[in-house]
Amino acid sequence: MVDLNALLQRVRALLLAPVAEWPVIAAEPATPAGLYREYILFLAAIPAICGFVKVSLIGYAWHGFRIYRLGIGAGVSAALVFYAMTLIAVYVIAVIVDALAPNFGGEQSRVQALKLVAYSYTASWIAGFGRLLPWLSALVALAGAAYSVYLLYLGLPTVMRVPAERSAGYTAAIVIIAIVVGYLVEVITGGIAGAVPGLD
Repeated sequence: MVDLNALLQRVRALLLAPVAEWPVIAAEPATPAGLYREYILFLAAIPAICGFVKVSLIGYAWHGFRIYRLGIGAGVSAALVFYAMTLIAVYVIAVIVDALAPNFGGEQSRVQALKLVAYSYTASWIAGFGRLLPWLSALVALAGAAYSVYLLYLGLPTVMRVPAERSAGYTAAIVIIAIVVGYLVEVITGGIAGAVPGLD
């Protein structure tokens, strides 16, 4: 059973005191299954659920003329596809991060790479609540993405044992990879569930 208090404390610590939290994360034992079960499955659901609420319940302006709502069934399908693709994307990015580690003087570890990616995404996933805000969603998403990049930069030296002077380059490489994978998620989600503004 998931300890929600522990999950919320981890989120709070990462957002408010990441410098102190990353060494704790780096040292604690973990498995990919455990990271998904206890953290990723819950946080990654926020953008998908909020996207569904926005497009199927609240609605969004279509070319600024009228409020459009996607049918409940189509909205649920799109949200589920987006959620599933997000879960896959996190692992794919972690595999690439792990493979690149030696190139930046880091130590390879699939579990540590998954920790880094999952916990770095925390700010972006929490920013998923911003999808419910009609005029500020893009700004909130940008702020979440920027803070996630900052979390990634802070976590690399501790979690992947990367020399501090090489963290910036490694961060840039991971961000580019994440953008490409994120774009593929949007393309696949749109292809399977149809283009849904505000969800993908």
